Amino acid sequence: MFGTNNPINMKKLYWSLLACLFTGTAIGQELAIGTVYIDANSNGKQDSKEIGLAGVSVSNGRQVVQTDKNGRYELPVQNDNIIFVIKPSGYELVLDTDNHPKFYYIHKPHGAPALKYPGVAATGPLPKQIDFALKVKEEPKSFSAFVFGDPQAYTPEEMEFFKNGVVAEAKTKAGPLFGISLGDLVGDDLSLHPSYKQTIAQMGLPWYNVMGNHDMNYDVTQDSLADEGFEKVFGPANYSFNVGDAHFIILDNIIYPHPETGKGYQGGFRKDQVEFVANDLKFVPKEKLIVLAFHIPLNPENSKSFRNDDRQQLFDILGEYPNLLGLSAHTHYQQQNIYGPEHGWNGAKPFHEYNVGTTSGDWYSGLPNEKGIPTSTMRDGTPKGYATLMIDGNQYKFDYKVVGKDENYTINLFGPSVVKEKYTGRYNLYANFFLGSANDQVRYRIGQADWTMMEKVEGEDPEYMKGLLAYEGATTLVAGRKPSDPVKSAHLWKLKLPKLKPGKHIVEVEAVDMFGRNHAAQKEIEVVQ
Repeated sequence: MFGTNNPINMKKLYWSLLACLFTGTAIGQELAIGTVYIDANSNGKQDSKEIGLAGVSVSNGRQVVQTDKNGRYELPVQNDNIIFVIKPSGYELVLDTDNHPKFYYIHKPHGAPALKYPGVAATGPLPKQIDFALKVKEEPKSFSAFVFGDPQAYTPEEMEFFKNGVVAEAKTKAGPLFGISLGDLVGDDLSLHPSYKQTIAQMGLPWYNVMGNHDMNYDVTQDSLADEGFEKVFGPANYSFNVGDAHFIILDNIIYPHPETGKGYQGGFRKDQVEFVANDLKFVPKEKLIVLAFHIPLNPENSKSFRNDDRQQLFDILGEYPNLLGLSAHTHYQQQNIYGPEHGWNGAKPFHEYNVGTTSGDWYSGLPNEKGIPTSTMRDGTPKGYATLMIDGNQYKFDYKVVGKDENYTINLFGPSVVKEKYTGRYNLYANFFLGSANDQVRYRIGQADWTMMEKVEGEDPEYMKGLLAYEGATTLVAGRKPSDPVKSAHLWKLKLPKLKPGKHIVEVEAVDMFGRNHAAQKEIEVVQ
């Protein structure tokens, strides 16, 4: 402590406070200083001829600054900060042996608290320099990326299901530049995080990870410590990067423990996270596509699921950006959430959040396939799979690929294959259009008859119910784990069969998705006397 009666100490206090004023730091904070540079020879250090890169954003998870003409930056840090560079377009990050981007430095001089699943060990004093290496890479403005929902392996066996059932197929697909997993990388056992990291490395691409509610340290009393285990393996839970004309923001949107009950969790954001988004976007041109990736859907229909005030703060920041997309997972079904004024969204266009189906499907349940991997159809009838996000400039589209099926399998038809002529009118045919949204149109025709619109229905997928009832009504033991109870599908249509003459009839179904693309499926029905 400074002695207030000592003029020398008073002078020291004066200059200390003055320094804090000019640097914007508070007493007890330090300054992280470093350079963002082009690592031309890939040796991991800035050599004399390697130049610093100007105008690159660097953050401590709350404040965001940009490098000067020499690539230098300064940022205040406290005892639990991660300093990271925000990758600019036209450059690539150095990757570790698991294809995980090396874009951050963890500053925890005293280490993480003692937890069941350990966090980062003590990092010691702040280094004199924290430099970030980038390499020049030509990036197209038209590109694609994998989007995986909830791998969520609870055991090593389920990690094998993920590897052999999803990664083994997806890694053969050429085109995507990188991938994102939308949280719940594992199922509560954080010791599986390294195994997940090694498994996803087999994709052979830079991979970005979101924290989910099953990736948290549960033995903590404040939310800012719930990500300690995640940080140890993956780095910051809140960060951003640029590719082409798109700016990606990754956010941890789980508040744990629950702010009201103290038990469980709730969707939401801390103040520092909201500030990070606002500060980050100060350096992002308005015309860019902003893609936000988080785990829990923003869900304005259920305030218990997501804190209204937090969502509104995010909406208020994003409202100035006309080109937006949200990506979420968590639900283990698939839907397109469109937010408008009735939800507190006041942007020029509705805000679209794609709640992506999961790579674990319905938590690895259901009958095993020929490879011994659970089929794991999701509760809304969407088969297990993964999405591909396609970006062209500041516009986007996406596809959903069902694992083990043809690329064109986007509609599942469920109905009878044979009926009696007398009773055809008693039968329904259902179309589950996996990418479908509320305003999509689905039509059908039988033979050469005119096209007729199908009826959109909100109900349980009948084929999922059939699989579930095989367990519910079993008289002998059924292999695999019983599937979960169903939910109403957001993308289900039906038709009532008309009178049909004896013989074989082809029912064709067509759907037009929210991007104007056509999807088709057909089914043969035999009518007998």
